[in-house]
Amino acid sequence: MSLHVTASFRSLFVGLFTIAVLSLSVRGSSEPNLEDLWGSDWAFSGISTFNHLPHSRCLVNRSEAFDIAIVGVPFDSLTTYRSGTREGPKAIRWASGRHLSGRSFHPSLHFNPYESWAKVLDCGDIPVVPIDPVLAMEQMGEALTELMSHATSDKSPWSHPRLVLLGGDHSIVLPMLRALNRVRKEPVALLHFDAHIDTMDPDSYPRKAWKSQASEIHHGTVFWQAAQEGLLIPGHLVHAGVHGRVSSLQDFHSDDSLGFLRISVEEMDDEGPNAIIKKIHDKIGEDVPVYVSIDIDVLDPAFAPGTGAPETGGWSSRELMRVMTVLSKLHVVGVDIVEVTPAYDSAGGDTAFAAANLAYESISMMVQNEIKKSKSGTQASLKDPMEDLQWNLHATYGQN
Repeated sequence: MSLHVTASFRSLFVGLFTIAVLSLSVRGSSEPNLEDLWGSDWAFSGISTFNHLPHSRCLVNRSEAFDIAIVGVPFDSLTTYRSGTREGPKAIRWASGRHLSGRSFHPSLHFNPYESWAKVLDCGDIPVVPIDPVLAMEQMGEALTELMSHATSDKSPWSHPRLVLLGGDHSIVLPMLRALNRVRKEPVALLHFDAHIDTMDPDSYPRKAWKSQASEIHHGTVFWQAAQEGLLIPGHLVHAGVHGRVSSLQDFHSDDSLGFLRISVEEMDDEGPNAIIKKIHDKIGEDVPVYVSIDIDVLDPAFAPGTGAPETGGWSSRELMRVMTVLSKLHVVGVDIVEVTPAYDSAGGDTAFAAANLAYESISMMVQNEIKKSKSGTQASLKDPMEDLQWNLHATYGQN
């Protein structure tokens, strides 16, 4: 009997001791580290921010410093076919939740853009009025100017933050270009991925008998308007992936007069991605500030059905991502991904997933480009996120 009691007591003691040890190992001290316990999300949980990045109400917090901000622009009042892109920012953020910011190591660039030198935030959406396009343009311009006037982080080589806009129809690019001009005091080059050229002269539009000053601006005329306002650098302008119809040959003549290079979708088959990358690089140049505008309809509807003006025969998502590697060689000052229309997307959200990944790729290449510049000695040194990893591998395994 006494042996049985002793054995039971011993088992109880061992059990209690084990629980105590496990408790200490989890908590690390008498007080739990709440961040370690509850501070992380799964891909399917948490508040919907881009890649689970920290959120800040940047428009009402002028002291918030950042280098790159995700900004939703839920505006679609200037479309000419299917509307619904006001739901685009919400859908893109949802799709981006597939990947956590802490699990975003780039498989080709070999670093995590969110754990490098740049402070990246999700600044939420601009509350754009949906019923007055003229007022909406003013709102967007003021908000974007405000955001680009924020301070950058202590590690930043930039004087002004970069914005990655989630649209919204393509008309949001006009207030963005105006804001860039106000902040930077200079025009910019343009790299425009789109099925359509969006340089339509309003006077050539078939309904020109009925028009007003406001009707001259919509998602098909924005770059014509931007050129008239002196927001673009002539001779440093590229359309890539063009395959949509136009009204007449005059539209191409008008586009030529603005100084655009058009790269058709067929050039991917005829010449390959490297030739396209070279054309873009040669036309824009490495030291010229360039704005990158990505209309999701540059992709074939097989890859991006959820858009307002789909055009059959576009690039695949892989082909577009390959051409976009040119961004790591350019001086990118802003990016937008527009025309995502969730109501027409696949059940699995293929278009939203493509758009989210294009935003991530853009951020990655902007961050990497500054690291490359610092290593070449053209600016103050920035930490290469691969150096610690390479040193650790060398220390552990030695040279091959």
